[in-house]
Amino acid sequence: MKKMIVLFLISLFMLESCSVNSEIIYHQDASSTSATDIDTREFMAEMKAMTPDSLKQNEFAEMDKLPTTWTSIYELEKQEGKLKTANPDTIRIMKKIFMKSKKENNQPSGFAFKMEHFTPEDYRALKNFTKEEKLPLDQNMFNSWDGKTLTIDTENFNLKNIEEALRTKTSKEESEKMEGMMTMFFKNIGTSLKFENKIKSITGKHDWLKQTDDYSVRIEYDLKTLYDTEAKLKNADQKIVIITE
Repeated sequence: MKKMIVLFLISLFMLESCSVNSEIIYHQDASSTSATDIDTREFMAEMKAMTPDSLKQNEFAEMDKLPTTWTSIYELEKQEGKLKTANPDTIRIMKKIFMKSKKENNQPSGFAFKMEHFTPEDYRALKNFTKEEKLPLDQNMFNSWDGKTLTIDTENFNLKNIEEALRTKTSKEESEKMEGMMTMFFKNIGTSLKFENKIKSITGKHDWLKQTDDYSVRIEYDLKTLYDTEAKLKNADQKIVIITE
């Protein structure tokens, strides 16, 4: 699994036209399911146009071998013969995190992660798991959800997990320039928060969060503002509370 993650991070680090879209679905039983989709089609097209044989290079050839169906990281490590942990919490988490590669016209087009029906207990175990396994997970999945009310900490409107994942695969000099590099790497990043019941009320405002329909809100990151310490937002409440019916 670590080899798979390394390849994934290498692909992220090379992208200059990458789009990241996440979706978190909040279930009535106080669990949530999240998926993160990384679209690399534009980058792949650019690489192929500039260097027709680039997709045959070692990194791309290895990425082409990644599973195209949802596969748990538990199964990936077993397949590699590198499953070393016996910790039941770690194994439970590994069985609930899935990844896959995507193809379009038989060419690599991206990657995706999925975490199914994570409970508050699962998220607590996930924090311990990610201390060693750096995954580019959406920070918003750690917001408090009790089955009816979602309390969003807008300090989670950041890309710290992606930054930390990239830092593990970059030089010290590149790591120090990470903030400036993020605006170059990514074309756009956004997260949709969806509920099984209708939204009853929303308390608090933030420029990046908008209600899109009766069941959903959308967070669109302004990368330029995110990394500008002098930038000021019109609405930037620290807490946003969404209550569902």
